[in-house]
Amino acid sequence: MAMGHKHSRSAARARVLLGAATVCAVVAAGGVWGTAEAAPRSAAAPAADAITWTTQTIAPGVQVRSATIENAEAAPVWTVTVQAPATGRLSGAATWAAVGTRSWADTTASGLRSGGFEPRVETVRWPGYADTPRGVMGLRVRVGSYATQAAAASAAQAITAAGFHTAVDWTGYDAEQPADRENVHVAVVDPRTFRGTVEGTHDGNVARRVTTSSVAAGLGSLVGVNAGFFVTSDADGVQGTQAGVSADHGELQSMASGSRAALILKDGGRHVRVADLTTTVTVRAGGSAHQAQGINRVPGLIRDCGRPGATPSELPWQDVTCHTADDLVLFTGEFGAPLPTGRGTQVVLDAHGRVVSAGSRGGAVPAHGTVLQGIGSAADWLTAHARPGERFGVDEVIRDTAGKRVVLDRDDSIVSAAPTLVSHGRVSIDAAAEGVVDPQDLSFGYAWANARQPRTMAGVDARGRLILATVDGRQSGGSEGFTLREAASFMRSIGAVDAINLDGGGSTAMAVNGSLVNRPSDATGERAVGGTIQILPGRTH
Repeated sequence: MAMGHKHSRSAARARVLLGAATVCAVVAAGGVWGTAEAAPRSAAAPAADAITWTTQTIAPGVQVRSATIENAEAAPVWTVTVQAPATGRLSGAATWAAVGTRSWADTTASGLRSGGFEPRVETVRWPGYADTPRGVMGLRVRVGSYATQAAAASAAQAITAAGFHTAVDWTGYDAEQPADRENVHVAVVDPRTFRGTVEGTHDGNVARRVTTSSVAAGLGSLVGVNAGFFVTSDADGVQGTQAGVSADHGELQSMASGSRAALILKDGGRHVRVADLTTTVTVRAGGSAHQAQGINRVPGLIRDCGRPGATPSELPWQDVTCHTADDLVLFTGEFGAPLPTGRGTQVVLDAHGRVVSAGSRGGAVPAHGTVLQGIGSAADWLTAHARPGERFGVDEVIRDTAGKRVVLDRDDSIVSAAPTLVSHGRVSIDAAAEGVVDPQDLSFGYAWANARQPRTMAGVDARGRLILATVDGRQSGGSEGFTLREAASFMRSIGAVDAINLDGGGSTAMAVNGSLVNRPSDATGERAVGGTIQILPGRTH
């Protein structure tokens, strides 16, 4: 539960979002789809029976429900936050944190008063993750309450000139007080009545960024949302490639970043499961074998880390690119970009896994073939075994944390992100284990996880129905988003027994019948993403 909420959000009000073609319904307690047991009310999420939803039936077994959750008692303002000096634990570089120690807060507040400012010191608590400390996280020092961002920015200039490091913040993004408005959209797919399919899809090219709504329109999708994390900068790899495990049409298209949450869509979405997954890929030639640590990514660059041999960490770390000098990467037919170039060795394989050519890196994945690229010791291994006509075999193993193997068929797909939000009917956020916060480094992940942000979430309810949800954010006075803790509480309140956080921020998007229904926060409008989840109608004959 988010701490410090002064008023219960069960008093929240809501207003209609969709048009006259929708049916307005007040949802009964127990989740928006009438699950057997009601989730308890929480200050971190509105009660299901306190929200007025508009309901649109898109197809038999597919509904979209939308609402604006409002709290008239919330009164967010613009303010100036004085940031604490910190050192990044992974990088060792000097940086800044939104919260600091009691000693720092007292010294900073005293210095501000001496400079003629009137600071306030606020206590910030850990949000109740499953694997982080309880109680006080740190203290935050702020100055002023302003009606406009411009007024706060002007004050920040004066405070900065006095020798302090500042940020201009909207207090509506704080977990310590209720948001005044949150726009939410929730889609549900009932596999008992829906005759179409649900797929995690890259639209045929894992190395391309494309908007969720354009994929939806092109595929004739009923509902589409953005999916997992992906590379957004050329410095971190090929843009659009996934940072975490993904599979479409039963084939792995990227490997796991350690053990992170994943949404498994079996049989075209008829069976949905949430689990933490790991992946192992073994390449064999003759009697020799070598472990691959990547699929469809630049050798040596591991976005979000989480692979053996990676530095500075083999554990998953959100939005961090790790490196390795020894790397073997497999490229599939869905890698539609030019192959990475540089040092190392490349082996081109035909449809039967036999060596077509070996040499320097570059070119393209051939039709009906695959490519192996190696650097360091992996390059030496490839060179030693890449004889013309030699057959390479690839063994791919996906396992959950119980050690059970996940076997994929043609109609199966996997989408991964982080962290887990709900597990077995309980809010259970393993934020540190999945690398989205670091209790030893408060400069890492604070705003990403502990402040309100746009979010995309996925889960499954007690009846096996898929839940896809979005909340808009980063819109002061418009929609403020959820913290991770609020996202978990919200998913549980609408019936999810298992749920995960997908990519969010500027990536958050939901399209219905090919048209965007939410309001993305990206500066360019709807952001082009690396993967989507699409609800596709059944074929007509």
